[in-house]
Amino acid sequence: MTEPHPPAPIRVLLVDDQELVRAGFRIILESEPGITVVGEAGNGEQAVAAARALAPDVICMDVQMPGMDGLEATRLITADPALGASVLMLTTFNREDYLFTALQSGASGFLLKNASPEDLVNAVQVLARGDALLSPDVTRQVIAAATAPTPPPAAEHTPPPVEPPSPLIEPVEIPAPGRGTPASAQLASLTDREAEVLQLLAVGLSNAEIAARLFVGEATVKSHVSKVLMKLGLRDRIQAVIFAYEQGLMASRA
Repeated sequence: MTEPHPPAPIRVLLVDDQELVRAGFRIILESEPGITVVGEAGNGEQAVAAARALAPDVICMDVQMPGMDGLEATRLITADPALGASVLMLTTFNREDYLFTALQSGASGFLLKNASPEDLVNAVQVLARGDALLSPDVTRQVIAAATAPTPPPAAEHTPPPVEPPSPLIEPVEIPAPGRGTPASAQLASLTDREAEVLQLLAVGLSNAEIAARLFVGEATVKSHVSKVLMKLGLRDRIQAVIFAYEQGLMASRA
């Protein structure tokens, strides 16, 4: 009988401007069977070039680097249909304003740099399966970024208006659903249970946690999640978090 072929190893590209950090990540990842580091890059330009040359499955991407940063590199990589790599963003949260932008740029997962080696290995494996990884800690940062009020402009630099401004023409960062936008029609297509699942996704619960909350099986939750993503035209759970908070879904259903 022919022996089954083992699965191909997960190909990982490491991107960080600190060589010592890359060396540490390489040691951790290559100690795990089934993971191989195929290359390294020290900035965003090198990351984009390496992604095209090496075809990695997962890219561990630093945020702050000289030249092109990890945000722009992520945007370019995820926008290229020829590249199938998932981007795992590694951050210390010392620039919280980067987080929401990175999500919108197409990153599929986030991990704190002080996470355990086991967490790094698990994150790479999750992304290699085509799933997204958003921990509760990161979700709290997303919520804070999405719901933070916009500070008013300084009074001394604001000329008095000629007439009272109309709230109907003021820009709104987080529009509520139900105002004739395409997003409101998408939300209306969800069943009550699917809308409930979206709410729980938006606070960072895993499928197992959602199943426990709703007293259903994980397979049922997985089916609901797939339908939510399909109906809303979203790529993964991270985009579901962004969608929920941009549309004010939590506030409207609190």
